[in-house]
Amino acid sequence: MFQSPGDIAFTIGNIDIYWYGVLMSFAILFGLLVTCFVAKKYFKEISVDLIVDLSFCLIILGLVFARLYYVLLDYKYFIKYPAEIIAVWHGGISIQGAIIGGIIAGLLYVREFKLSFLRLADLFSFGLITGQIIGRWGNFFNSEAFGLPTELPWKLYIPFSSRPIEYKAFDFFHPTFLYESILNFFVLLILFFLLVKIKDRKNGIIFFSYLILYSIVRILVESLRIDSILNINGIHIAHIASIIFILTGVIGLLCIKKRREN
Repeated sequence: MFQSPGDIAFTIGNIDIYWYGVLMSFAILFGLLVTCFVAKKYFKEISVDLIVDLSFCLIILGLVFARLYYVLLDYKYFIKYPAEIIAVWHGGISIQGAIIGGIIAGLLYVREFKLSFLRLADLFSFGLITGQIIGRWGNFFNSEAFGLPTELPWKLYIPFSSRPIEYKAFDFFHPTFLYESILNFFVLLILFFLLVKIKDRKNGIIFFSYLILYSIVRILVESLRIDSILNINGIHIAHIASIIFILTGVIGLLCIKKRREN
């Protein structure tokens, strides 16, 4: 059984330091370290200085879009409580929004310095999925992003105040944050497999594979979650975004295949 110890990690003076922020910081740090490790071994023409420089742009725009995406999906709540828009320590960062923001930042960066977007996207896919593996644990400490009620041995206890109204009578729920973290780890392993085993690897194969693999993970996990912000005709918006990412990935891989044949 899992039970969150609370959302505050420690206090410095009168300032509370939240686990969510701590986990996000670790996610960014380890994502950057993994990116540098992969670059030194497999992308030797990409310098650490370039990685750090681009990472700053990706992190800033990624976080902005991650929060903006979440706020727009739950705009009725944030119109009522506008002060909560900047309260990211309470949770509410969408990885799908972060991916969109990261893509935009990457496109702007490569246009300025005349670099290969797909080459860099392949490299940063490793750091991104690493960050997702770690970052998902922020949901655990915030008692959010959980699934349907369950009595499985790995069930997650959710405080009464954090449960949706229709599930107030249940104590234990699926720890979907854990499911996604584990599945993302397997995505990382598959990306490394593609990196090592495909000798004549064209730029974009890893990035488009990441879009497909992570989106499949998200669809599976989202099917269990009961806190989806927005539905369109009964379909979770996260499912719709995932399908768009999958189609983008498939089209990208097909274009690479066709280009190789030609």
